Amino acid sequence: MARVSPFSCKLFIALVAIKLCTITAFNVVDFGAIGDGKTDSTSSFLKAWDAACNSIVPDATMVVPPGIFLVTHITFTGPCKSTNTKLFIFGTIIAPDNYKFIGSDQFWIMFYRVNWLSIFGCTLDAKGSSLWACKNAGNDCPFGARSITFQSCSYVLVSGLKSINSQRIHISINQCSNMTLRKLVIIAPSQSPNTDGIHIESSTGITISNSNIGTGDDCISIGPGSKSLLMDQIACGPGHGISIGSLGRTAMEDGVQDVNVTNSIFTMTQNGVRVKSFPTASDGYAKNLLFKNLIMQNASNPMIIDQDYCPHGTCPQKDSAVKVSQVTFENITGTSWTRKAFTLRCSSTSPCDGIQLKDIDLHYVDHWTNPTQSDCENAQVFFIGYVFPYNRCL
Repeated sequence: MARVSPFSCKLFIALVAIKLCTITAFNVVDFGAIGDGKTDSTSSFLKAWDAACNSIVPDATMVVPPGIFLVTHITFTGPCKSTNTKLFIFGTIIAPDNYKFIGSDQFWIMFYRVNWLSIFGCTLDAKGSSLWACKNAGNDCPFGARSITFQSCSYVLVSGLKSINSQRIHISINQCSNMTLRKLVIIAPSQSPNTDGIHIESSTGITISNSNIGTGDDCISIGPGSKSLLMDQIACGPGHGISIGSLGRTAMEDGVQDVNVTNSIFTMTQNGVRVKSFPTASDGYAKNLLFKNLIMQNASNPMIIDQDYCPHGTCPQKDSAVKVSQVTFENITGTSWTRKAFTLRCSSTSPCDGIQLKDIDLHYVDHWTNPTQSDCENAQVFFIGYVFPYNRCL
């Protein structure tokens, strides 16, 4: 599994230039946008979107040409009249230097109720560093904005997009279906707070592939109500790994099921693959999960189920009622930065069922001095093939 190569914007421009000559294109510059990195082009972007979205021509296309375009809060609203609307981003879209312009809202760029959309990109820069500094100093700061939000969208392709320095989550997917995200590059420093690469919630049929994600939080996080997800060929790190949860925030909660994480690499991450739930009463669940063909390169906690997740130490002293079942860890190899190469910390009142460990070979990076360990509580575990470190899970 080779590291994913960043998408080349110059090659992208060359390949697409001929195609644009044969379709109906709505260039933001024709609607008044100026790519000088200083002029607010928000209204021009909206005008170009309205023209493309309301066009009855198939494959109507909004174009952001080379240049640096300043944009504040913006919502691209559908549904569109054009079938298979496209957005080509050849330049860079930046947020204002003052984080307060977008930080007081929950989003920077939103696509709302847009179906049959294809986005081909280069770079989005949310300039989140000043907000991170404000938060790290303990000052009174805005909550922060997600860079891109997809809300109630379906049949969406996002390809070749680079997102850097988001104030919070880079890409948020909520109540969406049938989306494909590929060849993404997502970057934020390891100490940047809450900068998840991609967060998915209440969504079905989402595929993320062939992407590099390095952030200050989860590379990919999966919230309640998410089903039929595939993450393949992900290079994760730095960051907190790929996480299902946190689950169990509320007593009545939709579950997570049919999630596959395959053919991926985790480098110096805080976790590898993780399922986490709060120690609370909840009818949530996580089932039919597959973690397969993964390489850990000095990742802390390479494999972990944590049903006693309480990051701020203020949780009630209860066992989690979230049911975790039918989870397979298969062909996971490499090195652990922590002595415990895997931890299965399940609930005593709702034990984990159908946990399968197959062909696992994980070693503590300093194993010649301290032996590699594992931890297992309240879990029904089946061992297949060679499994190291071994734990009988009594």
